Amino acid sequence: MRRCAAALLGQRARRRWLHLIVGGALFMPFWMVGTVVVGMLLGEGGLFTGSLGLQFGAYAVGLPLVAVAALFPLARPMSVATARALCGLPADTLADGPARGREAKARTAGWLTLHLGAGALISGASLALPPFAMSVLALPFSAALRESELGRLWGLDRPWWTWAAVPAGILMLLALAAVAAATGALLARQAPRLLGPSPADRLAAAERRAAEAESRNRLARELHDSVGHALSAVTLQAGAARRVLDGGDGADLEFVREALTAIEETTRRTVGELDWVLGLLRRGDRSEEGPGPGPGLDALEALVRGAGPKVALTVSGDLAPVPEALSREAYRIVQEGLTNAARHAGGEPVTVRLDARTEKVEITMENPLPARPPVARPNGGHGLRGVAERARLLGGTADAGPADGVWRLAVRIPR
Repeated sequence: MRRCAAALLGQRARRRWLHLIVGGALFMPFWMVGTVVVGMLLGEGGLFTGSLGLQFGAYAVGLPLVAVAALFPLARPMSVATARALCGLPADTLADGPARGREAKARTAGWLTLHLGAGALISGASLALPPFAMSVLALPFSAALRESELGRLWGLDRPWWTWAAVPAGILMLLALAAVAAATGALLARQAPRLLGPSPADRLAAAERRAAEAESRNRLARELHDSVGHALSAVTLQAGAARRVLDGGDGADLEFVREALTAIEETTRRTVGELDWVLGLLRRGDRSEEGPGPGPGLDALEALVRGAGPKVALTVSGDLAPVPEALSREAYRIVQEGLTNAARHAGGEPVTVRLDARTEKVEITMENPLPARPPVARPNGGHGLRGVAERARLLGGTADAGPADGVWRLAVRIPR
């Protein structure tokens, strides 16, 4: 267990070190601009041959340029992606998308300045210190190094001091690793504070989740109403035809023929509706590539005809002026009502009345309650909820329940 924890900590430290190296690489263009500016002021030239003052002056000039660059929309997504990949941070602690608002942009600028500034220092130390430390470590073993400028700088006039170069070189390397690990841990602690979601980001994420949930609920309602109705209607018609055929030679072949025709029409219509619902699922957010409108009240007669001979439809008023969205939802409401009747009415006759003569479209469905109550399905109970949701989305109401031996569904939706 301890070995696994140590290996995990070591891997995390290495990834964070790499994160700092990436910051140093991103800082190079800003440092070069700073070198040109400071070189002109100090009268020095060359990117890598200037004095130490030129190097640190270029570093100081580059940091404000980094803060300005952080105002570009790509700055936060790039920083978040890098921090998630290399700092080992949970995805939900960091924000997605460009920074919006003054506070979020200021925090992004602070993060990018901290990341690139610290990364430049650690990258420079990672490039310069290991060769120097290895040279110091090798001083006691190399005559050429002892006679070089490094040997004279180290002070080899004292023999015991020569061997002190070995632990000194090792300590230099350990110090570099420790500083890099501490700096990486510091960035990891500051990332959620500087790159975390702002209140505006949280609100946008909540709205996005609500839209996705509504989209899933809509697809669930469409699949439940279309496919569920088709399966119920086909089961009812097939069962009725089987019972007639089991009657013997006196079977009513005309009734069987009508039942098979209803099954054929229902399955053909449902295939089209299923293609439409799957088109909604494949479309996603590309509204311009979406499928055409779903079935409306113009297909209501075919729907009722496929439900069987015990369903009677009465239409009052002209359906042509009914808005398209209302027409689709009214069709689905009738479809779900027929599905419930097929499952729970025990073959009792169903009456469907559609009244479009007033400012409201009224849908009324009635069927006598069966003598024996239907067996409840373990996962049932979503149909009437879907009817209520459809009516509510259009500003209407839906009431359902038994009264005087009749099950009644009444829906009123304003145009």
